[in-house]
Amino acid sequence: MSGFLAAARYLTIVPLPGPGHAPIDALGRSAAWFPIVGIGIGVGLVLADRVTSWLFPPLLAALLTVTAWKLVTGGLHLDGLADCLDGLVGRDPERRLAVMRDSRIGAFGAIGLIFFLLLEIVALSELPPAVRARTLLAAPVIARATPALLSRLFRPARPDGQGAAFHASVARSSTAIGVAVALAVALLSLGALGLVVIAVGLLAALAVAGLLARLLGGVTGDVLGAAVEVSELTVLLTVSAWTFTGR
Repeated sequence: MSGFLAAARYLTIVPLPGPGHAPIDALGRSAAWFPIVGIGIGVGLVLADRVTSWLFPPLLAALLTVTAWKLVTGGLHLDGLADCLDGLVGRDPERRLAVMRDSRIGAFGAIGLIFFLLLEIVALSELPPAVRARTLLAAPVIARATPALLSRLFRPARPDGQGAAFHASVARSSTAIGVAVALAVALLSLGALGLVVIAVGLLAALAVAGLLARLLGGVTGDVLGAAVEVSELTVLLTVSAWTFTGR
């Protein structure tokens, strides 16, 4: 269970027994547990959505559920997304990486996060109740299968840093296990739509990582975090489009 605890302590703010965050190389070895942690996040989101939907109108309920979503993860992946958006203003890979290392958020990052969160809130609020809970369960699982996958497909942008340490310690089996868990959860929760959702969610993460890898010369920890966020949003948008066009 040490791998699960290491993954859960890193990916959430849930207080768990044991030391603080594990070293990144140890975290890489526990990457197979990321989608399992995603299941726990999804179950919590389903419960939060049930409570907020009972108490409040749809848009306010969605706002509170997305707030709980970002709070339980400590804004970890949102931070990576903001850093990547800020890095786009750089003129070359070195400058972009330097901007991303800056702890301050810039205009691109702030504006991008606002629009990103608005998209998630509105997409969730418009989902029919029958499918909303199943989508909330699947989205965190699918997204957390992407870090191990991307680390196997793209080289790190820097020889040091979290991205490089994670890349070096991720086992091939972690990728297969993560995708298998995500596929199983997607199928069980969404049926045939689950196949479409996981395909689009993984492809969106691959597209984002591919673009940023070209701009940065590889991927970083921020890129992996941004891919998680983009994958989650893509799942919400895919289910929303599916249910809207099939109504």
